[in-house]
Amino acid sequence: MLDSQTRSDLGVTHHQGIARLRVFSAHASAMTLCLIDADGTVTRTVDMASMPGGIWQAECAELVNGQRYAVRADGPTTGTSAFDKHRLLVEPYARQVSNVGTVAVPIWTAQVVESEPFDWGTVRAPLLPLRDVVVYEAHVKGFTQLAPHMPEHLRGSYAGLAHEDTIAYLQSVGITAVELLPVHAFASESFLRRQGMANYWGYNTLGFFAPHADYASPGARAAGPHAIAREFKGMVKHLHAAGIEVYLDVVYNHTSEGGRGDETSMFRGLDNATYYRHDMHGNPVDQTGCGNSLDTSEAIVRELIIDSLRYWVEEFRIDGFRFDLAATLGRNAHHAFERHHPLLEAIVSDERLSDTKLIAEPWDVGMGGWQTGNFPEDWSEWNDSFRDHARSFWVRDIAEARSSGVHPEGAGAFSTSLAGSSNMFSDERGPLASVNFVTAHDGFTLRDLVSYNVKHNLQNAELGRDGTGDNRSWNFGVEGPSDSSSIETLRRRSMRNLLSTVLLSAGVPMLTAGDEVARSQKGNNNPYNQDSPLTWFSWDLSEIQLAQLAHTRRLIELRGKHQVLRPSSFNHGHALSEHGTRRRWFDALGNPMGDGSWQGPGGRTLQVLLDAYIPEADADFTGDAVLVDGERMLVDRLLFVIHGSEDDAALRAPAVDQVTGYRLLWDSTHEHPDEALSSSRVLVPGQLTGLAGPSVQVYAVDVEHAHHHI
Repeated sequence: MLDSQTRSDLGVTHHQGIARLRVFSAHASAMTLCLIDADGTVTRTVDMASMPGGIWQAECAELVNGQRYAVRADGPTTGTSAFDKHRLLVEPYARQVSNVGTVAVPIWTAQVVESEPFDWGTVRAPLLPLRDVVVYEAHVKGFTQLAPHMPEHLRGSYAGLAHEDTIAYLQSVGITAVELLPVHAFASESFLRRQGMANYWGYNTLGFFAPHADYASPGARAAGPHAIAREFKGMVKHLHAAGIEVYLDVVYNHTSEGGRGDETSMFRGLDNATYYRHDMHGNPVDQTGCGNSLDTSEAIVRELIIDSLRYWVEEFRIDGFRFDLAATLGRNAHHAFERHHPLLEAIVSDERLSDTKLIAEPWDVGMGGWQTGNFPEDWSEWNDSFRDHARSFWVRDIAEARSSGVHPEGAGAFSTSLAGSSNMFSDERGPLASVNFVTAHDGFTLRDLVSYNVKHNLQNAELGRDGTGDNRSWNFGVEGPSDSSSIETLRRRSMRNLLSTVLLSAGVPMLTAGDEVARSQKGNNNPYNQDSPLTWFSWDLSEIQLAQLAHTRRLIELRGKHQVLRPSSFNHGHALSEHGTRRRWFDALGNPMGDGSWQGPGGRTLQVLLDAYIPEADADFTGDAVLVDGERMLVDRLLFVIHGSEDDAALRAPAVDQVTGYRLLWDSTHEHPDEALSSSRVLVPGQLTGLAGPSVQVYAVDVEHAHHHI
């Protein structure tokens, strides 16, 4: 574990006014610094001196801003070592990475980028409470590549994401945090380049300290590394000024070097035995599915990751990180996952990362790789169980009921997810440990989830073998686009049901860019190599898409207005509390849900009454105040009605003391959210009415006087 005050001196730094390069390799026998021209010519070499602790060092006055450089390392070529004294290697702490070769045969080099002042003005990080975060997973290029609201030279760039109209759109939706697919410098895999394709997503890191240059505008790229860094900082500054946090999807589990026999560009040539995992026979241990796994049981690898995180927080003011395949990061020297792994603990305890949001993708493809719920306190996790339960309840189960006449499951697992997944996350961590989603970059879009039964990935040139087959999707009768108005109506309703589940559940909601407007990828559930309109966000929206956008906005508005939807702790009891929402569950006829009602297929209609204390100063509504421990509080209340069946059903709203009625706020059966407000629908407690499905309704709760029943 690193001391929070440690300052790494690896990479290019200045020591007593002299530029110095320091690189780690425990097994090298010699190392050379190479200065390189733009055409790839090595213009000068400097022998590096061996220092204690596996450090190799060279001082060189020519290591100035913009200078390209690389290193060569000599050493053993047997066992787990793979040294080649002729090969140019990227220095791991490089602030910019560039290719001086060709697309087909790249030669990667580093560039010196000295820190320079940046005018942040009076803009400060939003420092949002986690319960107020709505995450929007987006691709820097794909989000604005087709944007008509900006000059063409800014589209698909960091500056495009920072454009005032782009930010205004995010604000209008209600987004409070953008989570960017990888922006660390990355390379395309050799097998993709041989087919004339490129890596679009970016999960193939080449430089852990370098912004990906291709996402900068043409002017910034032409001006050089400093201009690229300034554009990136400008993006963060403008998003912060709008109250939007910036999270990075970071890939510290593997690198772009692939498996044994693939290209060597950095760690494999510097110290393969130390940086990568190997079994007792010296074979690579691949727990990522990408050919290699970084060995975080090694102190130098942990130091690299911590230094990288600190750099992005301190230099670029990043607010949070989503850690790709984070289970790999928590594996020990025997390749087994440890909840209290030194790296996972170090990231949480580091003072310089203390305000940073930490989100784990809590799995990898290795043995024991599924670790959802097992990360330490102060980590949040992508909750794949939430995703699966939501998809099953609203899509797969209804498809099976249409074919067999019986829903395979009740509402038990779904309702647990809705309430924050307390079966997976401890009371100490609470519901905010769960990042709730039904789609992500990896998998079907929301539109495709209700439009395709199977993946359609032949365009990826992997013979359809890539991408998951466990989609829990349904096409409602026709594969792909349909001319049937009834099919399209049900698809739209299902998308609204899924959106409401994400945005109204306890936990941290995450939307995938484009789901708010029903973006399709034509059934491709793994378009990692599709840099085209197939994956880009289209800003040309139909009336139907605008209606879905309006629903998304209304749901996020409800979430923001009602703290009862944003608990930070679990409430397992019967009493009201401030930070934990009390939930009282009823069946379709208003009776308390019995133990036998949850799992049976007949229990797919339920009502849940939510209430919690809200400090009067924080409340966005009026009501009678009560004193709780000397503080004036209001009670925030909502009623959900959830009907997970296509069959119509009878409904009787629960009769609860002092509740006089339930006023409709939102209804997934409506094509536009304003229809709910104009309907003036009120449920009278105990009165029998009808319910169409599958559907979700949200009601405000009218009571007599709060002090009468508290």
